[in-house]
Amino acid sequence: MSDIKFGTDGWRAIIAEDFTVANVARVAYATGLRIINSDLNKNVVIGHDCRFGGQLFAETTAKVIAAMGIKVYLAKGIVSTPMISLGAHHFKSGFGVVITASHNPASYNGFKLKSAYGGPTIPSEIQLVEDLIPAQAEVPTTSIEELVENGKIEYVDLETMYFNHVEQSFDMETIRNCGMVFAFDAMYGAGQKIVKRLLPEIVHLHCDENPSFMGQAPEPLHKNLLEFSKLIADSTDIDFGFANDGDADRIGCYDSKGNFVDSHHVILLLIHYLYKYKGLRGKVIIAFSVCEKVKQLCAVLGIECRVTKIGFKYICEIMVNEDVLVGGEESGGIAIKGHIPERDGVWNALTLIEFMAKTGKSLDELIQEIYDLIGPFAFDRYDVHLPEPLKQKIISYCEADNFKSFGAFNVQRIEKIDGFKFHLDDNSWVMIRPSGTEPVLRIYSQSENYEKVIDILNVAKSTVLAI
Repeated sequence: MSDIKFGTDGWRAIIAEDFTVANVARVAYATGLRIINSDLNKNVVIGHDCRFGGQLFAETTAKVIAAMGIKVYLAKGIVSTPMISLGAHHFKSGFGVVITASHNPASYNGFKLKSAYGGPTIPSEIQLVEDLIPAQAEVPTTSIEELVENGKIEYVDLETMYFNHVEQSFDMETIRNCGMVFAFDAMYGAGQKIVKRLLPEIVHLHCDENPSFMGQAPEPLHKNLLEFSKLIADSTDIDFGFANDGDADRIGCYDSKGNFVDSHHVILLLIHYLYKYKGLRGKVIIAFSVCEKVKQLCAVLGIECRVTKIGFKYICEIMVNEDVLVGGEESGGIAIKGHIPERDGVWNALTLIEFMAKTGKSLDELIQEIYDLIGPFAFDRYDVHLPEPLKQKIISYCEADNFKSFGAFNVQRIEKIDGFKFHLDDNSWVMIRPSGTEPVLRIYSQSENYEKVIDILNVAKSTVLAI
């Protein structure tokens, strides 16, 4: 029996190794049992993204939960994670379930839980589900068609629900008629249909279903988007480009020259637009790996800024209970006021596009407005694959405060909210943290320019690997 544990964002495992019909049935049963044993509403919204076996695993989940006497709303075809969250909010569901492994390689699939408020289920509730996972669970032999006929499962069109929500929330007329040209890389992910439906004229790339992702993990980082970057750089008329991950809850952006615009700049742009141009107010909540410049902008604007552990579920928990303007992660998962408390790569892209369309300004001009307030900066990260014993040794060194410097960069202080952030003597920082979803050690850095960021990352990597 496999020991199933939910990580930073859901349960993820390699397809046919641990992510099997039998194990999905176990998690589905625990999900249904939690609903039965609680005052949660007795319905569940279920869907899947573009990954291999998505329909099979979604239907397995639907069969198990429907057999427990719980109403199932099942999405037909691919959906994004934000669509499931919106559906869970609309139906006030006990849970929303999306079969996805987000940005992980194609060999993975996963099981994410959402709640009725329209965002990730909070950690304490996930633990209650995890504690109920049985040694095995039966998959009913009743067909999906029969369950639909009996009213136990109902197909729902979450894409149209999402489309209508966007149409009601954005000035789509201004966006569609602004004269600017936008580009989109779906990374073969779940955003491909809705983006083309919302923006029919958009220049698009990798907008077809390919469960292999052509061998490239669907994570919207520059190293994974070189073809898209070149497409924009070679164009004479594309003003802005964006990419989403496999389940379309993360974003990566490009300016008109094909230069990558990281999530820190996106978070800053969203704060700037919502606060200054739209007159909205609220706290800013950021994960530990987000750059210090967000705190700086919040201080300039008089906005409360709070830092959480890494994992959007921690940000969501605050958003559900407090007035939050923007909540964001370094990985490109960002939620904003006026929408559900959920990361949404398409929604965030539309917000930036609306910002450009309404002001008539380029992305570079809008970023310069922020630099005028807090100064320029750069950021990057390395993902280092290494043997588990060495990874644990590095973490032990960090826990013992053994790293006093990284080359010529001296450590001034250390924060340990989630991982280890070393503040250096020139207002730069470097952070070391093991991934919560992959066998990887992440090294992050922020400094005044990109060349210095790379210098810091290189010396930090060589330092930790040399212990």
